[in-house]
Amino acid sequence: MFPLRRNRRLRTNEAIRSLVRETIISPNDFLVPLFVVEGKGVKDEIPSMPNYFRYSLDLLEGEVKELWKLGLKSVLLFVKVPDNLKDNKGTEALNSNGLMQRAIKTVKNACPDMLVMTDVALDPYSAYGHDGIIENGQVLNDETANVLSEMSISHAQAGANFVAPSDMMDGRILAIREALEDEGFINTGIMSYSAKYASAFYGPFRDALDSAPVDLIDIPKDKKTYQMDYANRFEAIRETEMDIDEGADIVMVKPGLCYLDIVREIKNEVDVPVAVYQVSGEYAMLKAAAEKGWLEHDAVMMEQITAIKRAGADIIASYFSKDVVKLIS
Repeated sequence: MFPLRRNRRLRTNEAIRSLVRETIISPNDFLVPLFVVEGKGVKDEIPSMPNYFRYSLDLLEGEVKELWKLGLKSVLLFVKVPDNLKDNKGTEALNSNGLMQRAIKTVKNACPDMLVMTDVALDPYSAYGHDGIIENGQVLNDETANVLSEMSISHAQAGANFVAPSDMMDGRILAIREALEDEGFINTGIMSYSAKYASAFYGPFRDALDSAPVDLIDIPKDKKTYQMDYANRFEAIRETEMDIDEGADIVMVKPGLCYLDIVREIKNEVDVPVAVYQVSGEYAMLKAAAEKGWLEHDAVMMEQITAIKRAGADIIASYFSKDVVKLIS
């Protein structure tokens, strides 16, 4: 005799499946990464990220307005800095009229209610493609944190709502929080890349910003001395708890799909919102497989996004944001 309770009753049709669904995706879940370049009339597709673009400021305005109409209310800004402005100290990052600062103002002028988060790291500004200042073959921690603090103040002055340190220097959250407080930016938030792993999934992103580490003698060839070892689990919890103690308002796990165990561990331990970055390599893999006809693009996209939220993500930074919202609407 069959049991009185048959679980399949709740899977009989789409109506009942929708009614009892535990994880619901909405536009409010997403943080949209945007790449910004100098120039005019530029909408430049990134070869390794099909259907994703770098925008000049004039076209960035239109893109932001379209996002808002779709219900996407938060953006994360990255800039591609011309080579002639790069050095070892991130000097251009502190330019009050730099590309990032102008991008922040452009977004706010186009859509004042859009939440603007900004990438805080030296790699887009570094002649060596690293997230910090290089000296004697080492990435300097404290000196880099000081520059990141100044950068954060510059972004806040331009109108950023949140700064998002993505560098993984020790103590930089406290340094940034104290600097913001000292300058009166008490309402400027910090979203910390707390558990950012030294991953092979970042390749297309580095192509987008031309920010890969350079291959030179006496320069670290990768970022493993400051980004986390992907074999480690408990370290992620320690890093995250330290960032919260130092003043982080939101914490992030990066990358996404291969690290959903880490997302759940952190979600179970902390009482602040948890963000997940579904990174460029994850985006590119699905695009390539779908182009070959090996995977159904939209079905896999939705399964991945749902898995990230189901694992515990309160915020999902994803290059699929527009595609998902158009699909579910």
